[in-house]
Amino acid sequence: MLRHIITLKWGTRYGPEYVNRLASAVRRHTKTPVSIVCFTDDAAGIEPSVTIFPIPEIDLPPAEMVTGWRKICLFRPDLPLEGIGLFVDLDVVITGPLDDCFSFGNDEDIPIIHNWVPSHKKLFRPDPMIGNSSVFRFKLNQCGFVWDQFNQEKEWALANFRPPQSYLTHCIRPRMKYWPASWVRSFKRHCRPIFPLNLILEPKLPKDARIIAFHGKPDPEGYPT
Repeated sequence: MLRHIITLKWGTRYGPEYVNRLASAVRRHTKTPVSIVCFTDDAAGIEPSVTIFPIPEIDLPPAEMVTGWRKICLFRPDLPLEGIGLFVDLDVVITGPLDDCFSFGNDEDIPIIHNWVPSHKKLFRPDPMIGNSSVFRFKLNQCGFVWDQFNQEKEWALANFRPPQSYLTHCIRPRMKYWPASWVRSFKRHCRPIFPLNLILEPKLPKDARIIAFHGKPDPEGYPT
């Protein structure tokens, strides 16, 4: 089955250099054939090795077109790709092998990050069962149930789910499987020393980490890729 690393780029926050760095890192950290695909509204500056497609259409309020709600478009049943897609946000740094990400779990599983929660929010309850959509895998054109469900309950979904990845978790829960915790780590939670040590100590790469997610701030600009 064809394998694809997929990302989305819109607006101006992340330029083509982010896509090009991602492509370079994917080539260094995969042994089996994989294509690199970027759905974007502006392909200028993206290297020719990356396959470019327009961002699939999705009906959202203008304010939500620049948020994670737009990722739902990847679950349309008519994408111009077939096979397995490993979605990665542009604000990640790949640090280890990715091949196992395509074979982890069962074919019908949709692996996703178990979202990181600050320690003070876990004092009296377990981690919420919410995924972080910075990295997830799915069968292209075969997970249209997410697309259909969203379009059937769009107004309710937009009004009741924040952040948007909590809605994706809601849709995929019967098939959801969490990545091994060591594979995808948070820069803020697992690499950067806590304040005030972060003012004098450099961030460290956790053992066995394959992807470092820079959710929120800072962006990965200036960090090794």
